[in-house]
Amino acid sequence: MHSYPANAAAAHRKVIVITGAYRSVGAAVAKHMAYRGAKVVVNYASANNAPAADEVVSFITSAGGTAVAIQADVSTVAGGKHLVNEAVKAFGGIDVLVLYNAVMRMNVLKDMEEEYFDAHFAENVKGPLFLAKAAAPLLPSPIGRIIFFSTSNTADSAIDSGVPANSLVYTASRGTIEQLSRILAKDLGARGITVNTVSPGPVDLFVNATHAGRLGRAEEVAEVAGFLQVRRGRVG
Repeated sequence: MHSYPANAAAAHRKVIVITGAYRSVGAAVAKHMAYRGAKVVVNYASANNAPAADEVVSFITSAGGTAVAIQADVSTVAGGKHLVNEAVKAFGGIDVLVLYNAVMRMNVLKDMEEEYFDAHFAENVKGPLFLAKAAAPLLPSPIGRIIFFSTSNTADSAIDSGVPANSLVYTASRGTIEQLSRILAKDLGARGITVNTVSPGPVDLFVNATHAGRLGRAEEVAEVAGFLQVRRGRVG
């Protein structure tokens, strides 16, 4: 098994909380941050996802890293507060918050119900925003970081693009996150805390969905998040 370096200075000793870190890009971000020396909180919402979260933690700790799994439904305000409190109990604080968790269901307008709309905006907008609110007072200046996740759909939704019509509400919720991130950066910037959004293209989808003619890899997205949490990732 590949072992993590003993002193990966880029994220050494930082505490990084990652929502939805039990799967896909979230898991890749957790492993990458741990490789760089961070103490990682692997968040998951449902008990059904506990084995996957434990597997991510086991991968990290077996390679010499530090990680803990914490269950919290971060689509709710209470769940976000619980995650923050448990992260502080585990590691004494929070330096970086990575908001990967999201829901994506597909429906065109005629089939859209209120519950469908509310679920997307609760999990993709309200939850991340109030989790950021709960964590922000704890983020240290000037190394605190908040990293949201969105989608390339928001920049490629022209009528002749490959973005499907049934992604209406999902894409709208992700576009909202991008605007929140921009304004929140102004709010927290005075403390030296950066706020950014990573908007990956297709990952683990069809090869012909990308101009590169190959799959996007979760590890590549994780490297972007890794760059944003270090000093070199500051903009302005």
